[in-house]
Amino acid sequence: MKRFNAYALTFRLPIIIWQGLFFIGPLAFTIAMSFFLVKNFRMEEAFEMKNWSRMLSRGYVWDSYWFTLMMAAGSAALTSLLAFPASMYLAFRSSESMRRWAIFLLIIPFFTSYLVRTFSWYVILAESGVINAGLGLIGLGPFTMLNTIFGTLVGYVMLTLPLVVILQTVTLASIDRSLIQAARNLGCGPVRVIFATILPAAKTGLIVAALFAFILAFGDFVAPYYLGGSKPPTLPILIIDTTKAGQQWPRAAVVAVMMMVTLFVIAFTAILLAYRKRASR
Repeated sequence: MKRFNAYALTFRLPIIIWQGLFFIGPLAFTIAMSFFLVKNFRMEEAFEMKNWSRMLSRGYVWDSYWFTLMMAAGSAALTSLLAFPASMYLAFRSSESMRRWAIFLLIIPFFTSYLVRTFSWYVILAESGVINAGLGLIGLGPFTMLNTIFGTLVGYVMLTLPLVVILQTVTLASIDRSLIQAARNLGCGPVRVIFATILPAAKTGLIVAALFAFILAFGDFVAPYYLGGSKPPTLPILIIDTTKAGQQWPRAAVVAVMMMVTLFVIAFTAILLAYRKRASR
């Protein structure tokens, strides 16, 4: 039986207090609020399932749920694929100095407001924007890219790509080079080396990077609203629309709890897959 260690607890208290105030507390309040009722535009404390039964029985809620889930998963997969070649080059072809500078440059976009970066893409993707102007020079277009699923995906990728490249690069750079050399000595070509050696060795980091991309896209409001036109609406947009409809914060809390439960399930599943050891043959 472990003895109580007050000295060790003092170092854990800050993170415990932080998690309690800014995560567990708001989460518990959101769950409790989903059972409140709104009467005369005012919330009243209650413990009734009316909000849950109403929201879970609406087809548009489930349409938004599956659409958000598919968009987040698709953008995470797309971002991971786009980031992998760049991460491979930075990890195996570039010098240590160049890798540090590349990571620094990838961090710089986070110094700028995400909303500002989104509006810059709004100008680029517009029918009279930069891309359509370039395509017009060769007799193509104009193409509608704003207020579409494509516009939403562009916003998701813009948000998550730098982070995914950084995480993949750090993971790939830590792979033991002797494993790759051994695979080459055994006659593996470049493609076989990637699938037989690099991907299994970097599995944990690659899954975690994709998980971060999924989490950021799943909860993002800006890209689907400004670049996707909120058609069809994602769950974050549905939360905003619900709060505007008669101050229905409890119904919005139901959607928020659905999102959090989904993220918990997917995050824990991804972590289990990331750290699961391959069965020995």
